[in-house]
Amino acid sequence: MQLLLISSGMYGELAALATATFWTITALAFELASKKVGSLAVNLFRMVFALIFLSLFNYFNRGFLFPTDASLFSWKWLALSGLVGFVLGDYFLFKAYQLINSRIAMLVMTLVPPITAVSGWLLLGEVLKPIEIAGMVLTMGGISLAIVSRKQGKGKLRLSYPLKGILFALIGAIGQAIGLVLSKYGMQEYDAFASTQIRIIAGLIGFVVIIAVLGKFSLVKTTLRNKAGMRGITIGSIFGPFLGVSFSLIAVQYTTTGVASTIMAIVPILLILPSIILFKQKIGWLEIVGAFVSVGGVALLFI
Repeated sequence: MQLLLISSGMYGELAALATATFWTITALAFELASKKVGSLAVNLFRMVFALIFLSLFNYFNRGFLFPTDASLFSWKWLALSGLVGFVLGDYFLFKAYQLINSRIAMLVMTLVPPITAVSGWLLLGEVLKPIEIAGMVLTMGGISLAIVSRKQGKGKLRLSYPLKGILFALIGAIGQAIGLVLSKYGMQEYDAFASTQIRIIAGLIGFVVIIAVLGKFSLVKTTLRNKAGMRGITIGSIFGPFLGVSFSLIAVQYTTTGVASTIMAIVPILLILPSIILFKQKIGWLEIVGAFVSVGGVALLFI
């Protein structure tokens, strides 16, 4: 009985850890796809694919092809969170992928936890324990140490990334943080996967409107012809808006938004190994130290 209780208490943190893993895969896939076909096309197609995946999953899991059992309250707030998180947040994050690599973009995204925590305090009245705050600070410190400590030139530490890319990533962080808090408020006790489906529907409508206003429907045909871009979009859609976003909602359903978003913020650490294998990047000892510090911060959140 006690083992079951402990498992239940850690459910949100474990879901957040799974989310970080999924988002690591999707960050790599969408970085590749964004550079091939552009951020707008990636966002549109990933919404379509995610809606298909979620609709089929919910049909076999819940018996509903669409979330018609959701209350008007849930539809209103989850749709708003989809517009803020996907249309605003992810659009600018993917624009950042085109200007700076996924590791640096995800570094800026480590601002999501404090933004989320403040938003959760203002909108939901959530209160963080001192040890949770310490865990957040330690995790973000470790992530920053690991990613910022890139060697440039002869042993010097320097940041030289396009300001526009950093600003786009910052807007993405704000959008995702507020979208996450709005999701928790709108979801309440409702199913996480069905909640994600509502967010996806709103996001898809938002991107269709943007494409219509900009007259960019030719992107659809161009993107379909790009095999590498479509491969990246498909993989990213499975691990991003389908599994990743759904597990992120499970996480905030069972723990505070601040704790959940902090655990999810370890993505830059998880990106180190794939970067070495896929992009042949070299890492310094400060990055290794930062990885251990970050993992230590996450460990505090499980206490």
